[in-house]
Amino acid sequence: MSSVPAIKVMIVDDSALVRQVVAKAIAREPGIEVLATASDPLFAIEKMRQAWPDVIILDIEMPRMDGISFLRKLMAERPTPVVICSSLAEAGSDTLMQALAAGAVSIITKPKSGLKDFLDDASNDIIAAIRGAARANVRLLVRPSGGASAAGRPAATPPPPQRSNSADVILAAGAGAMVKTTDRVIAIGTSTGGTQALETVLTRLPVTVPGVVIVQHMPEQFTAMFAERLNSLCQIEVREARNNDRIMPGRALIAPGGRHMMLKRNGAQYHVEVVDGPLVNRHRPSVDVLFRSVASIAGSNALGIIMTGMGDDGARGLKEMHDAGAATIAQDEASSVVFGMPKEAIKLGAADRVMALDHIPAALIQAQTQ
Repeated sequence: MSSVPAIKVMIVDDSALVRQVVAKAIAREPGIEVLATASDPLFAIEKMRQAWPDVIILDIEMPRMDGISFLRKLMAERPTPVVICSSLAEAGSDTLMQALAAGAVSIITKPKSGLKDFLDDASNDIIAAIRGAARANVRLLVRPSGGASAAGRPAATPPPPQRSNSADVILAAGAGAMVKTTDRVIAIGTSTGGTQALETVLTRLPVTVPGVVIVQHMPEQFTAMFAERLNSLCQIEVREARNNDRIMPGRALIAPGGRHMMLKRNGAQYHVEVVDGPLVNRHRPSVDVLFRSVASIAGSNALGIIMTGMGDDGARGLKEMHDAGAATIAQDEASSVVFGMPKEAIKLGAADRVMALDHIPAALIQAQTQ
C-alpha cells in the first residue's frame, strides 16, 4: 500500500449531477478521494471548518455566493488549489480572466447541455487537473494586496505603447529566398501558472525585443481575450496569432486555443503557420509542435524558454532547439507554480540555463544584442 496520502478533494457546485458524476470519477482513481461536496460556498465553508481539502473543484454560478467571490476570499485567507469547472466560462465572457487573476490553478469549461456525457468524457481531464493542482505552489498565484500585478509593479495604466507601424509583409514562398537571416525569434512554452508568469515576463519587455511566439495551454475561447489583456499592459504588441502573421521585434503572438502554431520562413522573415491537427501530448496547441518547428526553421537564431506547467509538453522540443544551436532556458522550481514541464526539460539536458522567473525578462532583452 502506498504511503503517500490521498489527495482530498472538495466539490462545490449547485448541480447535484455534477457533484455525483465528478465524485464517481474520483472514486475510480487511486490516490484521490472526495473529502466533501457542497452545493454553494457557504456550505463549503462550514464543512472546511471540520476538514480542509487539498484541492477544490469550484463552479462559478451558485446561490448565496458566486465562485469568483469565494475564490478571492479563499486566496486571501488560506490559499488552496482551485480548479474552476463552469459552464459560465464557455460563454466567452471575462470570467476566465477573473478566475485566473483571483488565483485559480486551471479551468475546465462545461457545456450548458449534454452535461453528463461531457463530464463522463472529460473525467480524465478533471483527474489530471486535480493531480496538477495538488502539486501547485498556489501561493505564487496570489496577487499582492492593492492590485499589484504578477510582475510586482502596481496595476496602474501603463504608458502608451510604442509600437512599430510596419504592416505585415507576406512574401511568396521561395521568392528571393535567402540562405541566412539575421532575424531572431523567442519561443516560450508554458501551462499551469503560465498566465501570471507570462504577464511577469511580457510587461517588462521593450519594443526592441525580438519577436516572440508563445504557446500557453488554455481553452480556445479565451486566448484572444488573454492576449488583449496582456496587450493593454505591455509596451510590446501582444495578440492572438493568425495564419501568416509576421514575427517582428516588439510583437508577441500567442497560439490560438484549439490550434497548433508553427514557425515558417519566407525569404529573410519569419512567420507563423496556424493549423489544425491531432492532440500532441494531450494538447492543442502543443509546445512541442512550436519548439520543434523553431528548431528546424530558426536553429541558432532562436531562444527557447520553458516555464511553469504540468506534464512534459515542450521538453523534447526544447531539446531539439538546444541541439540545433538555440539558446535555451528553463524556469526554476522555486518560482514555478508547477515544476513539471521545466523539470522534464532539465532532465533531458535541454536547458542551457535554469533561472528564476524574475530573471527571464533580462535574458530575453539580451537576446536582441546577440
